[in-house]
Amino acid sequence: MLERKQALMICLIIATVFYIVYQKTMNYEIFGLPVPKPHPLAFHRESVDLSDKLFTYQLNLSYFEKEFPALQSYNCTLLIDKKDFCHSANTKPLFILSIKSYPASFNRRAALRKTWAKEKEISRYLMKPLFLIATSPSQKQMNLVADEDKAFKDILLWDFMESHHNLSLKERCFLEWLFDNCQKAEFIFKGDDDGFVNPKALVKHVRNTANASQILHGALQRYSTVMRSGKYRVSNSIFPYQKYPSFLSGGGFIFPGGHIPALYAVSMRLPVFPLDDVYFGFLSLAAGLTFRHDKKFYVFGMEDKTCLYKEALFVHGITTEKLLQVWRDFQEKKC
Repeated sequence: MLERKQALMICLIIATVFYIVYQKTMNYEIFGLPVPKPHPLAFHRESVDLSDKLFTYQLNLSYFEKEFPALQSYNCTLLIDKKDFCHSANTKPLFILSIKSYPASFNRRAALRKTWAKEKEISRYLMKPLFLIATSPSQKQMNLVADEDKAFKDILLWDFMESHHNLSLKERCFLEWLFDNCQKAEFIFKGDDDGFVNPKALVKHVRNTANASQILHGALQRYSTVMRSGKYRVSNSIFPYQKYPSFLSGGGFIFPGGHIPALYAVSMRLPVFPLDDVYFGFLSLAAGLTFRHDKKFYVFGMEDKTCLYKEALFVHGITTEKLLQVWRDFQEKKC
């Protein structure tokens, strides 16, 4: 009798496991997506002390694991991948235009593809756009994202949910993807989908800047005040300091492909900070990288004059309507 009960229990457990696997598989099939293959776990997180020569900052892993356990343990899993994105018959150096977006932002992505987010040769560079997206609970949105990628083939989609704190996972997982697939890229621009980018100005900037391939370029935020309330709140337990070390504003910046291995290596070790631009700053500090501030990265908006866009590298917080208008003015050579 006991053996029979044990056999029934084993059968029940096996059936439950198969059911769970089946359900997860079916969900991906409903979305029109392949069943994901997780990247092998390679990270070994630990507490670290980071110094910028003026101040030392301690990141205590145990506090991060208590407040943001999912950020520390997430294993990057792609639902839509682009393994051949960087393998092309075109031998020009690759300049990736990576854009943080989200499933419902269809109109913005459409506007970007009509304007600056196009595959194009500029001077000696091949510019290629790539949208970085996580998931939504909306089946309709996910179906549309899958269809969108079939049409344009310019999306990376991870299986974690979109959220403010999960933007840091996009930073980490994109570095992992670059390390695995795209170390040959010469430069990577990374920014938000509500921004204007001038690809010609980006190319001109890196060509005319001394040691451009050795430094990170953007709007440098020097020792910003830590917020204890609101959207950007950080607790005293995970960061008991009044100021952050300097970092580049996450709205839009450039980093050289040669730094991918160093950034990826430290991303496997450091606690994942819940603010993406601060997190990338910590990674850069740990990797010993250098920032260069340029006022042409307008991360807090810009005076509304079309001709200023001609020299701007990046303008953050622009509406879709304004973006299309500025681009039309460019084509009509109004400046």
